[in-house]
Amino acid sequence: MDTKEALLSQISEPAHGSSNKVTVVGVGQVGMAAAFSILSQGVSSDVVLVDVVADKLKGEMMDLQHGALFLKNARITADTDYAVTAGSKLCVITAGVRQKEGESRLDLVQRNTDVLKHIVPKLVQYSPDTILLVVSNPVDILTYVAWKLSGLPKNRVIGSGTNLDTSRFRFLISQKLGVAPSSVHGWIIGEHGDSSVAIWSGVNVAGVRLRELNPAVGTENDPENWKDIHKQVVNSAYDVIKLKGYTSWAIGLSVASLASSILRNSNNVHAVSTYVKGLHGLEHDVFLSVPAVLGAGGISHAVSQPLSDDERENLHKAATLMAEVQKGLKF
Repeated sequence: MDTKEALLSQISEPAHGSSNKVTVVGVGQVGMAAAFSILSQGVSSDVVLVDVVADKLKGEMMDLQHGALFLKNARITADTDYAVTAGSKLCVITAGVRQKEGESRLDLVQRNTDVLKHIVPKLVQYSPDTILLVVSNPVDILTYVAWKLSGLPKNRVIGSGTNLDTSRFRFLISQKLGVAPSSVHGWIIGEHGDSSVAIWSGVNVAGVRLRELNPAVGTENDPENWKDIHKQVVNSAYDVIKLKGYTSWAIGLSVASLASSILRNSNNVHAVSTYVKGLHGLEHDVFLSVPAVLGAGGISHAVSQPLSDDERENLHKAATLMAEVQKGLKF
């Protein structure tokens, strides 16, 4: 009898798989920040890492495993073979070629579409009931690509979208007002990136809309220059990339927040990229961010915000731009 048998008397077969299994594809800076955030917040107790670079993958797995004692004894596994992902409730896709300094998110599109062709079919093969959360950029178009490649219903293919832009927006407004970001209510919708739309008409603290105090908030003729905050939101990723070479922590925390709403079926409202044809009069087959209800089935509802004429026009422009880029994609 070996030591294990002497110590443990078997009662039943050990259970395999878990209801909160999360796969993270891509162990770059973003993938690891997402995995770390999910583990450290106790969002999942069963995290799988997948990548094509075997050594880096094994090193990242071991580094996390060595901290399992401090992560509520979470199970952390990794492999280059997608079989390890079987039975995942949520698959987070962060893999792809990184945005270079000065390169727009849209420049990345075909290079990352080719990457998704290898990933998405394998994830769905091993976890046919999964929810896909796309984080790779340009996220809105790649969410559309993942939806097309996966054959999954649209409610189960989600882009991380403007969840992060909204966090940046609320943080910057909170700094200007001297209150906590969680007490500022405001939304960025549309494209994650350069043509995102700030919904200034709805920005409020404790139900008091800023436009009731200053009707020009967010407009060109605003003496207080609130519109500069949206410019900062648009430029913030470029600023961080310029300073440290990549973005990681904020997007990792954003992913953990979305994963939590899905795995805990909490029905929180997040700005995420979803299929928007028919919303706000949009006519293109595109994915863009709107506030949406997130739970165990993915997206159950989209919130139909009242938009000003300018906001609606900017959203339509973003949809037209996405549709144009999608036309040139080679699947």
